[in-house]
Amino acid sequence: MEYRLTDWLQYPLAFLLLLGVIVVIHEFGHFWVARRSGVHVVRFSVGFGRPLLRWSDKYGTEFVLAMIPFGGFVQMYDDRDPVIKAEAADGSVPSDALGYTHLSPLWRIAISLAGPAANFVLAIVIYALLFMLGSLQFTPTFAGGEADSTLAQAGATGPFEVIAVDDNPVQNYQDVLMGLGDRLGESGNIVLSVTDLSTHQASDIVLPIDNWHRGQGEPDLLGSLDLQPIRLSIVGQVVAGSAAERAGLQSGDWIVAVDGQPISQWSQWVEYIVASPARALSFAVLREGRRIYISAIPEAVAAADGTVIGRLGIAPVREKVQYGPLKAIQLGAAKTWDMTVMTLAMMKKMIVGSVSAENLVGPVGIVKIAGDSARVGWQFFLNIMALMSVSLGVLNLLPIPMLDGGHVVFTSIEMLRGKPLSERLQMSIMQVGIVLLGAVMIFVTYNDLARLL
Repeated sequence: MEYRLTDWLQYPLAFLLLLGVIVVIHEFGHFWVARRSGVHVVRFSVGFGRPLLRWSDKYGTEFVLAMIPFGGFVQMYDDRDPVIKAEAADGSVPSDALGYTHLSPLWRIAISLAGPAANFVLAIVIYALLFMLGSLQFTPTFAGGEADSTLAQAGATGPFEVIAVDDNPVQNYQDVLMGLGDRLGESGNIVLSVTDLSTHQASDIVLPIDNWHRGQGEPDLLGSLDLQPIRLSIVGQVVAGSAAERAGLQSGDWIVAVDGQPISQWSQWVEYIVASPARALSFAVLREGRRIYISAIPEAVAAADGTVIGRLGIAPVREKVQYGPLKAIQLGAAKTWDMTVMTLAMMKKMIVGSVSAENLVGPVGIVKIAGDSARVGWQFFLNIMALMSVSLGVLNLLPIPMLDGGHVVFTSIEMLRGKPLSERLQMSIMQVGIVLLGAVMIFVTYNDLARLL
C-alpha cells in the first residue's frame, strides 16, 4: 500500500487528538473536584516539559500546554513545597490560598478518584453517542469446519451464524472476538450457540480449550478454533421496484447455485450478477430450509468507467442498530462496565502469566492504533478513544505510587493511623513507583518497536 505525506501526518495528528481528549478529561476531573474542595489550583498542565502556551484565569490558576504530550497534571497549592511557597511569596498565589494538606482525607481521596471517574464518564458518553447514531453491523457468519478439524468434530460441518458465546448474546464479529478474548489462558470448553444456515436448526458447538493461548503474544482467536468468517450469499435487503423484487427474492434467502453452478459466498454471487447485464439467471435458493428455484434478469446499468454491468437490487445481511437517548446512555454505561471488567481480567491474567505481557502497547503502539482507526472511520476512532479512556481510568486506580490509586492508599493509611506517613517514607515509596513505571514504559516501547520491525 502506498502512503502519501498526508497519510503519514494522520498518525501523529490522530494520536494527539486521541490522547489529548483523554488526558484533558482526566485532568479536568481532578481540577473540577479540587475547585469544589476549596483548595487553590496552581497549575493545570496538558503535557510535560517546556510550555508552548500558557495563560491564567481570575483565580490565579495557570493553564499550560506543554511540549511532551504523554500525560498531564493538576498541581495544587502545598505549603510544604518550597517552589510553590516561593511563588506564593511573589504574589502569584493568593495570600488566603487553601493548601492541599489542609483538606480532609475524604476530600483528598475524592480529588484522586475524580480523574479516573472522568475517564469512565467520557467512555459512557462516547458509547452512548455511538449507540444513538447507530452503526451497520454484519451478522457473524462462519464457514463449516473441514474434515477432522476441531469445528467439524464439534458438529459444525456447514455454514452457521453465531448467536451467543458462553451464553452471552452477540450481534457482530467484534462481540464474538470479545467473548473469545475473555477465555484467554483458560481451560475447559467454549460454547458457541449457533444457527445452521442450511437447516435453520439451533444448536450448541462445544470447543475444548487447554491453557488457551497461555503466554502467547497477539493470539489468533478465530483461527485456532478453525473459525473462518464468511459473508454468505444471503439476501439482506431487497430494493423496492428492483429486478430482485420482481423475481420474488426475499430477505433471508440464501443463494446456493446460479445456473447450476454451486456458490456460497456473497462475492461469487455479485460476480455473476455484474457479468450478466440483461441476461436471465436461474438461482437455487434455500428459504427456511426448503430449496426453491427463481429466475431473474439483472438490469443493465453503466458503471463509473463506462462499462455496462448487471444490477439486481440487493444488499448483504447487515442491520443498522440504533437506540434512543435514554437506552443509549444505559447501554453506554453497561458497555463501559464490561470494558472495565475485561481490562481488569486481562491485567490479572498478565500478572499470573495466562496472557502474554507482549500484548501491552506503549506510546508507539498507541500512535499506530490511533492512525489506523482514523483511517478506518470516525466511528471506529471513537470506539478506540472510549476503550483507551477506560484503560487509563483502570490503570490510574491501581495502588501504585505516582498513580491516583497510590494516592488513595496513602490517604487511606493516614485515616487509619490518624496521621500521615513520614515524608521520607512517602518519598522512598514514590521513587519505587517512578522506577516501576519507568520499567513498564521501557518494556511496552520495546514491544511496540518489536511489532513494527
